[in-house]
Amino acid sequence: MKYQSYLIIEGVDLPLPNSYDLEFRDIEADTGGETEAGTIQRDIVRNKVASISVGFSCSPKLVKILSGLANKSNLKVKFLDTETLELKDTQMYIDKFQVKLIKDTSYKGLWEVSFSLEEY
Repeated sequence: MKYQSYLIIEGVDLPLPNSYDLEFRDIEADTGGETEAGTIQRDIVRNKVASISVGFSCSPKLVKILSGLANKSNLKVKFLDTETLELKDTQMYIDKFQVKLIKDTSYKGLWEVSFSLEEY
């Protein structure tokens, strides 16, 4: 039985992550702010821009795949939208890519990889 897919990047269906943190934010124009009357005015340019932080425990093979994806500037991503529990298609890039050795093994180690995906 296959588990739910959380992330598919450039056609690579990634394994179940250790952590998956999805955040939606609004992009505001510089023209917004507080008025003279003291009310807040928001000039929203884009609504619900996705930002995803993930972490994986992985083999050296998966570290190599993720490192290759981190070097690309534009990625086709399908991610699990936690509001609908369905996969959503978008264009993203990888930011804050980090690799950490957890344990040295005879199979070239167990690694922890974490990064953020930011929507264009």
